[in-house]
Amino acid sequence: MDAKERNLYLSSFVGGGVAGLFVDMVLFPLDTLKTRLQAEQGFKKAGGFKGVYRGIGPQAIGSAPQAALFFLTYESIKYFSEPLVPKPWMPGIYMLGASISEVAACLVRVPIEVVKQRRQTQLDNKSSLKIAFHAYKEDGIRRGLYRGFGSTIVREIPFSVIQFPILEYLKSTYRTRFKNNIPLESWEVAVCGSIAGGFSAAVTTPLDVAKTRIMLADRSVVDLQKMTVLKTLKNIYTKEGIVGLFSGVVPRTIWITLGGYIFFGSYDYSKNMCETLLEGDISRC
Repeated sequence: MDAKERNLYLSSFVGGGVAGLFVDMVLFPLDTLKTRLQAEQGFKKAGGFKGVYRGIGPQAIGSAPQAALFFLTYESIKYFSEPLVPKPWMPGIYMLGASISEVAACLVRVPIEVVKQRRQTQLDNKSSLKIAFHAYKEDGIRRGLYRGFGSTIVREIPFSVIQFPILEYLKSTYRTRFKNNIPLESWEVAVCGSIAGGFSAAVTTPLDVAKTRIMLADRSVVDLQKMTVLKTLKNIYTKEGIVGLFSGVVPRTIWITLGGYIFFGSYDYSKNMCETLLEGDISRC
């Protein structure tokens, strides 16, 4: 591994970790409101506006690792593909890279999401640790802690397949037309990320609703093995119509629009700073 590759891995890992932790902590209340709006028992019974920071513990633990793993994978695929793939084909590489990266990140994200969302919507005072232990004890790893893994993948891959080609297109177009090919400032990357994230969030809201319902489903009432994304979407549409499929679309879109600005801006800034330090003295990063 040469110095350039080493710097890429470390800067992507550090930048992703910093960005993930920062955005999730700042915008956590919006995530709670979105989750409660999507919960089957309804917004008020899921907690309403009370305790909007419930579940922030597991989110704080999982934010940095999942984001770091995502960007380490994505930037590596992008780095090794760009010299080999013709430019017109690169959007396909961005889609493929984002999809693979999401699968990798979900290995960390899903157990955290299961615990966090139950903490956000349950009105008792069970700690996140007790919720995690209960999920494992009752349903094991696959159907307990990793419940909704498939539905999360089904949500995340379309989201990233839409978001990252738009992001790369906006960055490339802006850089070419307005910057004379000078690298973008972090705030400019943040704006591109905000636009791409907000659009992707709105479009994929039904998949997010289905994922939330599956993760929060009561195993004593429903057969989890038969609770697929497609059946969940059909059930929501039958009972609640289009409004149900787009439950929480406003806070989700606002959350990810703001989150996209913070996330991609802080990622670019942290990554660039780390690269600068690595070029001088690796021990300083």
